[in-house]
Amino acid sequence: MQQPETSWSQGGRESGWTRIQAGSQWDIIIAGGGITGAGVAREAARRGLKVLLVDRQDFSWGTSSRSSKMVHGGLRYIAQGDVRTTLHSVRERERLMLEAPGLVDLMPYMMPHYEGRFPGRFAFGMLLKVYDLLARRRYHQFHSATKIAERYPFLNQADLVGASEFADAVTDDSRLVMRVLHEARSDGATVLNYVSVSSSQEGDDRVLVSLRNEVTGETADVSASVLVNATGVWVNELRAQRGEQANVRPARGSHIVIDRSKLPTDVSFTILHPEDQRPIFVYPWEGRTVIGTTDLDHPKPDNGEVGITRRELDYLLRLASFQFPQAQITESDVISSWAGVRPLVSGGAANSSKESRDHTVWRDNRLVSVSGGKLTTFRLIALDVLKKASDLLPEVDVDKKARVFTDAGNPSTAVGVSEQQLRRLTGYYGQHAKDILTSIDGDSEALNTVADTEILWAELCWQAKSEAVVHLDDLLLRRNRLGLLLPDGGLEHESELKRRLQPIFGWDDLKWHEEVARYRLIWQQFYSLPSPQSEAAASTTDSGAECA
Repeated sequence: MQQPETSWSQGGRESGWTRIQAGSQWDIIIAGGGITGAGVAREAARRGLKVLLVDRQDFSWGTSSRSSKMVHGGLRYIAQGDVRTTLHSVRERERLMLEAPGLVDLMPYMMPHYEGRFPGRFAFGMLLKVYDLLARRRYHQFHSATKIAERYPFLNQADLVGASEFADAVTDDSRLVMRVLHEARSDGATVLNYVSVSSSQEGDDRVLVSLRNEVTGETADVSASVLVNATGVWVNELRAQRGEQANVRPARGSHIVIDRSKLPTDVSFTILHPEDQRPIFVYPWEGRTVIGTTDLDHPKPDNGEVGITRRELDYLLRLASFQFPQAQITESDVISSWAGVRPLVSGGAANSSKESRDHTVWRDNRLVSVSGGKLTTFRLIALDVLKKASDLLPEVDVDKKARVFTDAGNPSTAVGVSEQQLRRLTGYYGQHAKDILTSIDGDSEALNTVADTEILWAELCWQAKSEAVVHLDDLLLRRNRLGLLLPDGGLEHESELKRRLQPIFGWDDLKWHEEVARYRLIWQQFYSLPSPQSEAAASTTDSGAECA
């Protein structure tokens, strides 16, 4: 594993920025540190290109930390006749499960069938046969109403005729981004958060790029052969400087998290909402149960947070009440929520649910922009971006089917770490799993989990030391998910968080309290129940937009 040029340890970001200010030329600069930008950085760095990736917020801050956490093949595309998209997605899903077990894992899905209601058992079964055929594996099977009632007594039993089981995969999307970025860095990419591309212009044989350090306000001018605009729903900000615009349709999707004891499911239920027949997922994730997602047109996003609205919360709770009446899920059961804005390349569909999830790549001289696409197919998107810019970059003979993730090996099991925990650590952190296990330094309590989550104190501390954390919310909302899994965003454990993290960050008491106050405000306004701020961020004049 090559030593990254820029360290992600405390102070590394600042020294990396200083080197950039001193003047530098790159083969490729990437704006956007979500899964698309990370994928491009990984594929470009493995080719030996000099790569700089920057994000004006934190890595995966936008859509890539707020998805439904599903690595799926797009079953609905078959019904729409788009077998090609499904084929690519299914093959990439299988690849990711093979390369990153513990990070991308198989998850059973269950579609209940009811008398006289769509979809019927046999039509859906034919769809699943094609789905399995594309994956070259058989996952689907049918369960009788009796077996389903015994297994899931909280499910609505009225007119139930059975359920079809199939399979897709589940992940932690933000950890997926981080692991891809670690791979890019191991191949020499320089990766900095809280650095924005403020402008770009064409030079004689380079693109001239102005950067801004969002922490200090300092600026730097650099150049590259290619600037990749992988900023998702914000893709038009850089394109507009060239007089170009893409028809990107922002669509907001929101989820709620409840305690598993309220709805203990070991599968992802696919439920058609009784009001509009949109599929909603109810699934296990990180020891909790998640319900989502909505799909609403969203106003042109600014550089701020988004959150769930009252309309969306009520919509999801009505689904839960209809499909799981015995669970009696109410607003008081909601631990947290999250909302993300998807970049859909608009085709003029009546509502955002009907728009394609495929990606589009545009080239404006040395600016290559990409938007749309699925979490599952990030590798294919990256290859399309590099192909679009191939005549501007050095020719490199590389295996396009090469692994995304370096084999993490099998780190020896530390005392007190179960095989399941080791599998998770290896999946989430790859070759760095052994660093976490060796960082304990005699602290046996470091192997304890934080409350009833699966997160170890040891990995929390390693993230703080080694993953370019600038703010407390970077750590608790994206490097790990304590902010989504624990009441009050995990701040009921503030004293222990402070004891372990303050020395790592080097924050004095004033700075610690400032960061806690910042995090608490973000969590209360955008990751809890609907707030005036989340309502304002979602405000739109499109009264025809559906919670669907």
